[in-house]
Amino acid sequence: MPISGADAATLRVRVQPRASRHAIVGWADDVLRVAVTAPPVQGAANDALRRLLAAALGVAPSAIAIARGERGRDKVVRIGGITDADVRARLSARGAGGEGTR
Repeated sequence: MPISGADAATLRVRVQPRASRHAIVGWADDVLRVAVTAPPVQGAANDALRRLLAAALGVAPSAIAIARGERGRDKVVRIGGITDADVRARLSARGAGGEGTR
């Protein structure tokens, strides 16, 4: 389902599949680094990424779409119903908003 409109944020993400735990690692420049335990097979890592971001941002997993990078580690995701500023604020509130890698 395409996500569009003024109330949709765009987020650059670098995913580490097959990690030991699900985690939002932090920011490296303007890229959010995320670790998921799922393997990059049959979309499992993408589904895990959607669920992790949804929980962190307080939106439904269906509000998150992978706009670019479906089969790579570097992705661009669109998040419906939230602005870019809201994304930064919500991630900051849960400790992942600082600059640099954690």
